[in-house]
This record gives sequence, C-alpha cells and structure tokens, in this order.
Amino acid sequence: MRLVIGLGNPGKEYESTRHNAGFMALDYWSKKMGWPEFKEEKKFSGFVTIGKIGREKIILAKPTTYMNDSGICARALMDFYKLKPEQIIVIQDDKDIVIGKTKVQTSRGDAGHNGIKSLVQHLGTNTFTRIRIGVAPTDPKKIGVTSHFVLHNFNAEELKTLKEVFQNTVMDLEKIIHF
Repeated sequence: MRLVIGLGNPGKEYESTRHNAGFMALDYWSKKMGWPEFKEEKKFSGFVTIGKIGREKIILAKPTTYMNDSGICARALMDFYKLKPEQIIVIQDDKDIVIGKTKVQTSRGDAGHNGIKSLVQHLGTNTFTRIRIGVAPTDPKKIGVTSHFVLHNFNAEELKTLKEVFQNTVMDLEKIIHF
C-alpha cells in the first residue's frame, strides 16, 4: 500500500496557483488511471481517492488544511492505514527548481517549504519520498516575495509546460511504486 499526498491549498481561488502543483499532479494522475473522483473525508482532513495498481492499493490525498498544516492529513491517513513514512510519497511545488523540471528525493530537509515542515513535524521524520515540481521562472529575480509568488496563477505557457511535467511525474511515481 502507498499513500501519495499532493500539497496545495483548497478552494477555487487557489486552483491554478504555483503552490497547487501537487494537487494538480494528483488530479492528472487520478484521471489518467480512471480512478474515482476525490471525495472529502473529514476524518482525514482531506480529499481522498483510492485505486489499485496491480494488487497494490494506492491512496491519493489532497489536504484540506491548507499548505502549512498538510501534516495533519498525512498523519491521520498514516495512522488509519498503519503506514510507515517510507510508504508515503509527497508531490510538492518547489520555487528553487525551474518550471519544467522535477526532482525526486528521500530523507531530505524541508528547504523552507512550509508544507514539508508540517509533514516532518506531524510524522516525526523526513524519511518519506518527495517529488519536487519546479515552479520557478527562468529568471529567479521574478520571484520576489516567496509567499506572493507561490500564490500567483500559472500563465498559459506555464500550464502547457506543466502538462508535460505531470507526465514525467507519473513516470516518477511508477518508478517509485515499481509497477
């Protein structure tokens, strides 16, 4: 069994923001796999869908707690399904990686990402795997204040690039899950 958590913020106003790259990647993968629609599960503080790859159950979750409290959802799901942190994959935005690029890492620091800080705090470890989706412009000077930058919408060209990124993210997930 695996738990894949996409990081982001709930609500229409955040749907196409850089901070929601994790949610967007999960939506893409879920649709590609033909899994059921996400349903809000209050006991997990998140939207959840469950599918299977071969015989392995895959739980996809999008926290409803907002980015800075993402660990609440992860902990609730981990406890309910009796998962180890090593069975958790987190998909997150990363302002330090140029848009169009991804990076897969395990047991790394939070690099200042508040969603990852919350996960480490609530799980008590950083031994989960992260797929970091680049959201930075090619000119880093355009970032400005991080909190403002990550809450801005992607432009049309960036959204087109993201579609390719999500295809690569699916390949990363498949390699991690080994199917």
